[in-house]
Amino acid sequence: MLSQFPELNEFRAEVRRFVEEKVPATYIRQTRNEKAALDPAEQKAWTRLLYEQGGWSCPSWPVENGGPGWSYEQQYVFDQELAACGAPRVSAFGAGMLGPALIEFGTPRQKEIFLSAILKGEVLLCQGYSEPNAGSDLASLQCKAVLDGDEYVINGTKIWTTDAHFADWMFGLFRTASSGKKQHGITVLLLDMSTPGIEVKPIITFEGGHEVNQTFFTDVRVPTANRLGDHDKGWGVAKHILGNERFGTADVSRSRVSLDRLKAFAASEINGATPLLETRGFADELAEVEMDLIALETTEQRYLFGEGGPDAMGPEASMLKIRGTEVQQYISELLVEALGYYGLADVPEQLEEGFNGVPVGPPQTGYAANVYFNLRKTSIYSGSNEIMKNIIAKAVLGL
Repeated sequence: MLSQFPELNEFRAEVRRFVEEKVPATYIRQTRNEKAALDPAEQKAWTRLLYEQGGWSCPSWPVENGGPGWSYEQQYVFDQELAACGAPRVSAFGAGMLGPALIEFGTPRQKEIFLSAILKGEVLLCQGYSEPNAGSDLASLQCKAVLDGDEYVINGTKIWTTDAHFADWMFGLFRTASSGKKQHGITVLLLDMSTPGIEVKPIITFEGGHEVNQTFFTDVRVPTANRLGDHDKGWGVAKHILGNERFGTADVSRSRVSLDRLKAFAASEINGATPLLETRGFADELAEVEMDLIALETTEQRYLFGEGGPDAMGPEASMLKIRGTEVQQYISELLVEALGYYGLADVPEQLEEGFNGVPVGPPQTGYAANVYFNLRKTSIYSGSNEIMKNIIAKAVLGL
């Protein structure tokens, strides 16, 4: 579909030159070794580097808000090229989620404070949505924010708060009323994570990583000036943010790169006298996941370049989220399968700076098992795939 836009070739080349000339080799190496995210200081430096190119840190933002003012086609190519060249992702919490919500619902003062900080990488964010008893059924959240003069007083807990252990600010949903429909009485607040009464406790994921947390609030006071949107009417803001999150969760460009790397490895790995890529069974599985990925990419482009672009998307984003996460998981599963016994290894230290030991198996051994187990979460976060299917059945199919 992008062949309809030959003028994008020059833009694509510009992005490639940027990665080749300006992106630190350490960032490329970490990304190609499937490290999920840069360390906090590196995240800020990476965002600043993108910003200095002309607002590239927030590729979807209009010029008047500091972004590059790119078309949907340019944004798509930018994401493709960063993935293809091994560059890190653009920050999702700021550029793709809170930023667009601030542009749409924020006060002039909120925009003044946060938009520039997000653009320049001066602030790291986390999302306070899920709770122990309100994950996919987000409207059932119970973490309370009671209005007290010109402040809200928050008590309760949030769970699975990615990056909360080093984030500067949180954007979260809080219960401010309990009458009427459960979607009513929810308010979006912006919290400084250094506020007294906030406690962050780590949750170690299955592969041993620390990226998610449980966050506790005890009499945490937040100024009403930090409310995003209207009191009790935050559900619309939340849906706006979730739509952007689910679209990005498909991660088609990154899956394409992962699949290409898997195919290259399978071509070099010999199974008996035959390359694994040509082995009946494994070749069939590769073909199946590639067809799924092509179909997903075509669907994504249809939404992206259709009338209204991604801003016109509603529950259709759930379809991309489901298939995108399933494809990610399938590719990681095939990599472990391709590695055989080495796929069971857990030796990420051989990918670290300064390692001078004897590598255990192929380089992929250093991350394959970790990635496989870590990606089990993708069919649960941003709304579990089962809930996404219910949304499609009701809102798209009318069942």
